[in-house]
Amino acid sequence: MRLILPLLFGLLGTGVLVWLGLWQLDRLEWKEGVLAEIEGKIVAAPVPLPETPDASRDRFQPVTVTGTVAGETLRVLGAWREGGSGYRVIAPLAVGERRILVDLGLVPLNASELDLPNGPIDIVGNLDWPDDVQAGTPDPDGTTWFGRDTVAMAEVLGTEPVMIVARTVVPEAGPRPLPVGTEGIPNNHLGYAIQWFGLAIVWLGMTVFLLWRMTRRTA
Repeated sequence: MRLILPLLFGLLGTGVLVWLGLWQLDRLEWKEGVLAEIEGKIVAAPVPLPETPDASRDRFQPVTVTGTVAGETLRVLGAWREGGSGYRVIAPLAVGERRILVDLGLVPLNASELDLPNGPIDIVGNLDWPDDVQAGTPDPDGTTWFGRDTVAMAEVLGTEPVMIVARTVVPEAGPRPLPVGTEGIPNNHLGYAIQWFGLAIVWLGMTVFLLWRMTRRTA
């Protein structure tokens, strides 16, 4: 009779942990669907720059623009998953009467002067509103930044708070484009599911061991 309570407790705990693992597998399926949708949007045919881009509606929207680099650039120091360590070059781009931000890509850490085209450049890229700034990110040091912050950079460069992350630049501008992708979007649900299933196995094993010890004492 005294075995019933620990048996029920063990089965209940195991059941809860298995349910959590299955829930994470459901989340994994949902996240993979979201990533597939984003990837499809990223590689879609580019459209002209919208008049009033919206961060929630137009993020990752492929666009094509022709503009001129109009002013000083900012450099963002970092180790980028897509291309290694270096500076991302953020430039103000005059597109007709508008000024927007463009992420031209990566230059090496030892790059000195940028040789950007003086005339019009054709850019195909994706709209994005990156905010790489965390609580411990240092403040900008002159033109060197340590994380992309679309709003803050737009204020400094006098542009709309809109950024195009370049996929191609014609003529080539010097920096190597780092197009947007889904690599930086976390998808840890499989790992979480494995952890929950592992805990369920441990919980069940401990329950069996406890019951075995209890039966041994009464033998």
